[in-house]
Amino acid sequence: MVTASTKADELAMTLEQAIVSGEIAPGTVLRQEQLSERYAVSRTPVREALRRLAALGLVSFEPNRGVRVRTLTRDELREAFLVRAELESLATEVATPRFTEVEVAQLEAAETRFATLTGELRAHGGGDGRGDLVTEWVRANHAFHDVIYSVARLPLVERLAKGARFSGSAVWAPADASELDQLYDANEREHRAIIAAIRAGSAAGARSLAREHVLASGRLLERIIAQQWHSGS
Repeated sequence: MVTASTKADELAMTLEQAIVSGEIAPGTVLRQEQLSERYAVSRTPVREALRRLAALGLVSFEPNRGVRVRTLTRDELREAFLVRAELESLATEVATPRFTEVEVAQLEAAETRFATLTGELRAHGGGDGRGDLVTEWVRANHAFHDVIYSVARLPLVERLAKGARFSGSAVWAPADASELDQLYDANEREHRAIIAAIRAGSAAGARSLAREHVLASGRLLERIIAQQWHSGS
């Protein structure tokens, strides 16, 4: 069943890609009625998608003017990942002693799915269909962390941390081969290390690994976006 939340997820991802890639320029006003008509969705998912973009700092709500696309500064990008790193590491620490064998198996299954898509991306190269594959890869990465959030049972922390996620394929699709290798290798390695710490019952170790995992992703994303901005100038 396609819910309003699912539609909001998809619309937020589509708009995020367009903003980060430069397809939608800074200063552009996004009007709810136009987005609703263009993407054939009701106002409810449009409003939710715009709220998610605002949480990322990609748009701002202006009185009597609507929603305007912002220029994301590097300081704001760093701050978003710093906040997410602290919240996600907290959730991982709290979740670690709560994990059962069944839930560890779910986490391992999510990582297996993620690793499979990583292999498909490596084999795919460029060309048609890559954007969709990257989107699935990003979702599989989120699914890994969603298992941890589910076990932690900290809904406020989860909501705030997810509000700082950058998820579009235009964001996580660096053209440079060395950046790709670093992205793929680091994510798989760090996921496996987090699983090992959880299996060992090391809450402090799992927290430290989760924090560095998010911060490393932030540093890489900063370089990827800088490349995209440079190539578009």
